[in-house]
Amino acid sequence: MRALQLVDQVGVENLRVVDLPDPVPGPYEVLVRMRAVSLNYRDLLMVGGVYRGATPLPLTPFSDGCGVVEAVGPGVSRFVPGDRVSTLFFQKWLGGRSTRESQNSALGMPIPGAGRELATFHEDGLSKVPAFLSDHQVSTLACAALTAWRALFEDARLQPGDTVLLQGTGGVSIFGLQFASAAGYRTIVTSSSDEKLERARALGADHLINYRTTPDWGAAARALTGGRGVDFVMEVGGAGTLTQSLRAIGLMGHIAIIGVLGGPAEPLQMGSMITTGARLQGVQVGSRAMFEAMCRAIKLQQICPVVDKVFPFTEARAAFEAMRKGEHFGKIVLEFPAGSHA
Repeated sequence: MRALQLVDQVGVENLRVVDLPDPVPGPYEVLVRMRAVSLNYRDLLMVGGVYRGATPLPLTPFSDGCGVVEAVGPGVSRFVPGDRVSTLFFQKWLGGRSTRESQNSALGMPIPGAGRELATFHEDGLSKVPAFLSDHQVSTLACAALTAWRALFEDARLQPGDTVLLQGTGGVSIFGLQFASAAGYRTIVTSSSDEKLERARALGADHLINYRTTPDWGAAARALTGGRGVDFVMEVGGAGTLTQSLRAIGLMGHIAIIGVLGGPAEPLQMGSMITTGARLQGVQVGSRAMFEAMCRAIKLQQICPVVDKVFPFTEARAAFEAMRKGEHFGKIVLEFPAGSHA
């Protein structure tokens, strides 16, 4: 089988297609023929060698994938050959409170990722998926969708009619927009692109702010609520955005700290936090129980993930470059050739 790997050096330019032996499922393991994987910003950082320290080599990246069960090992009870499945970001976080062991079971690093034609996973690290979604759409669920779901519905205490601010139009924020709209929240979306903002409007965004033409977008968002402030912020920017998020947030509001697209350094505005009573909470994807709850809601509401760009898996470098340039709206997906699905 073929796999994407960093063999002896980090960097997108060093990502290559390698030939590896076909894996064989052991006890409680499932052999999956992968159909698609999707890119997360985490993958870009890992491949670049700047994600939480040194990247161990060789590395097979990608946490998010869709595939079909080809064989099962002894003792497997959750799946049979032919089942279509999604990988789970944390292979050992089934539910309840996260532990150090579950946090160390992230797919892609330290566990070899889904970027390969054939892969074995413990049966606990997979989940069945809504039948109406395409393979490309399923491949976007494990990290971006679940991160948005957890931030909105597991961590925050929101009510229908509350106002949610979503930064940018990447994967997590677009899922946040779709979930928030389905739940009856009022939504504000920020972007530097008027074209992307119009696409967000078509997905149900109630208010749009171009942060290039309106640099003080935090104040603009607060004004849209009549000065009350928003109830929730999907904070993906890091440096340069947290200050604005604190300007936008209302009393007892919730800021979900998800990404550091603008860099990690940002001075905390302690006065604003005290004055508003705002809650800042880091979000690290979620458990299998959360994933399955999300999939039930996706099926009920018929929510279709937004896949903006699709590349052959052999063109992963081009896909990463598109992500680096911020060319996408929603998700970027790599697909495996049709011949590998037989």
